Amino acid sequence: MEIRKLTITDYEEMVKLWSRAGLPFKPKGRDSKEAIERQMKENPDFFLGVFENGEIVGTVIISSDTRKGWINRLAVDPEYRRRGIATLLIKESEKMLRRLGIHIFCALIENCNMASMELFKKCGYTEHNDIIYFSKRDSDDV
Repeated sequence: MEIRKLTITDYEEMVKLWSRAGLPFKPKGRDSKEAIERQMKENPDFFLGVFENGEIVGTVIISSDTRKGWINRLAVDPEYRRRGIATLLIKESEKMLRRLGIHIFCALIENCNMASMELFKKCGYTEHNDIIYFSKRDSDDV
């Protein structure tokens, strides 16, 4: 397996992986090719992929508000799960954020995604039941 930065040339395969992994996809908003390309230009180190035999089998998108680092779009191809790929991507995300001086790492996980919750707990993350997430969106596409 090889881990490397993703580029916009990986976009189609990345989106296919998200679909296979069951991640929701906003093709007219934040997940459009144009939006991803803009994000990649601004933070090229924040897009990581794991490849096996040239095929993308795992992805993560990192983000930061300069106080906290966020692990987003962590996805592993269902056929490659339970091989440590997600754990590797979490560790690489943390390393990248530490290089930026960030030492708080976060992930938002839907309450039905028990596998992800267990993975993050196994990686040393604490579940916070006292936090309620609010968001405001300009449209359902973002």
